[in-house]
Amino acid sequence: MYMENYIVFVWIIFAVFMLICEALTTQLVSIWFVIGGACAALTCVFTDNILIQSIVFVVVSLACLIATRPLVKKMKNKKEPTNSDRLIGRVGIVTIDIVNKKGEGQVNVDGKVWSAKSSDEREIKSGANVKITAIEGVKLVVEVV
Repeated sequence: MYMENYIVFVWIIFAVFMLICEALTTQLVSIWFVIGGACAALTCVFTDNILIQSIVFVVVSLACLIATRPLVKKMKNKKEPTNSDRLIGRVGIVTIDIVNKKGEGQVNVDGKVWSAKSSDEREIKSGANVKITAIEGVKLVVEVV
């Protein structure tokens, strides 16, 4: 057994460092290296050859990356809808004239009043029916129906 070898501690420290990096992020960025580092540390029990340990690290890390790639792609493309997203495509009534240059304008949709701006920079008078095309921050982007 080659447990006396200090390299095992280097692999363990590396794996713990990668685990800390993973814990500080909201996405999977280094979990593969945690597993690879742990396997390389385990390899120190069987051999003191750093080349073999490094190969184990690379192979295990790549295998974990390839195995979890579909999961990561699924997580990355997932858009979290908000309650306000349901307003896109709906029709509302302008309650205060929409003037983009002044940053003024309000629209009533489903009994709730929202700040609004015109999608094409035109002024829209109070009482006009408008369709919501997008949401930018807390403002509805609208166009005349």
